[in-house]
Amino acid sequence: MPKDTHRTATADRAQLQLPEQVTVAVAELASAAREGLLALAVGTGLQVLEVMLEEDVARLVGPKGRHNPDRTAVRHGNEPGQVTLGGRRVRVRRPRVRTADGTGELPVPTYQAFAPTELLDQLALERMLAKLSTRRYRLGLEPVGTQVEQTATGTSRSAVSRRFVARTEHALAELLAADLSELDLVALLVDGIRVADHCCVVALGVTIDGTKVPLALAEAPPRTPPSPVTCWPACATAGWR
Repeated sequence: MPKDTHRTATADRAQLQLPEQVTVAVAELASAAREGLLALAVGTGLQVLEVMLEEDVARLVGPKGRHNPDRTAVRHGNEPGQVTLGGRRVRVRRPRVRTADGTGELPVPTYQAFAPTELLDQLALERMLAKLSTRRYRLGLEPVGTQVEQTATGTSRSAVSRRFVARTEHALAELLAADLSELDLVALLVDGIRVADHCCVVALGVTIDGTKVPLALAEAPPRTPPSPVTCWPACATAGWR
């Protein structure tokens, strides 16, 4: 798999700390429990996430209701936010923290850990490669409960298509920019596959131990049979000599 160079969350995941005591509102989970164990687990997890967010704020600001003249940060209300959950985006309440002098906003580690969309992009790519169409993407997701589904976003055909295109473009750029100078190649195979009026040509190298390594991809001119000449410029661009 290509190395993921997407922009990652700035928070160190090692900073995440589970609260010593977590209270779950069982009454609020009654409807989720009737929809199955997974829906119940998701509802419980979202409640735990809220507690973790509040614990983060308490560590940055201090206990609520206790005045501390030496504090360096203050609570700044909250705003709607979203986290990634099983191939969709789910709404949560995002707490905000600002420096005591009001000059800037401080990150909340738990929110920064769960808010990025890298996992969402990867799931979209995997489902498309498994031949699940953008129209049926939502049907391939795990049942997480009606209440969560009603407010979830990021599952429309256009949203899934945009993520798939962005992820594949990123993977292709990495492939074409890979350093091939250290490969000990003994053979070069070039072949292509037709899609409508287009032909996608791939150059595949074989190392001395028999490992097959993709070297380059190129789109041949319409209705032109693949040939080594067609793919040679792409191979040279990728660093193969």
